[in-house]
Amino acid sequence: MTRSTGGVLIVEDEFLIAELLVAMVEDLGLHVCGVAATAAEAMAMAVSLRPELVTMDMRLRGEGDGVDAALHIHAHVGARVIFITGSREPDTVARIGTDHPAAVLFKPITFEQLRQVVTRLRQ
Repeated sequence: MTRSTGGVLIVEDEFLIAELLVAMVEDLGLHVCGVAATAAEAMAMAVSLRPELVTMDMRLRGEGDGVDAALHIHAHVGARVIFITGSREPDTVARIGTDHPAAVLFKPITFEQLRQVVTRLRQ
């Protein structure tokens, strides 16, 4: 596994939520290196851009979900993944847990929740 080099990759298929996350990450003083709406885009962008952190929605457009993308990203990039999901269903939460996420936040999230998680992960 190769370690990541920097920036934050936002993986979210809802445009307005993706834009909100971009603004939040930039307000934290971090660089957003890309935004992906599908698992395939997320995997390709992560390998190419080598982010330090990834915010990952669970349910994405197209084939594959956030866990599929996160497992690939961990194996090929080593970036830490923060899951941000609207689902609290036990099966969904258990599936997220198979990836050993750096954190799990439930929508809607606040700037303060994201700040606390990112600060902890960057220490």
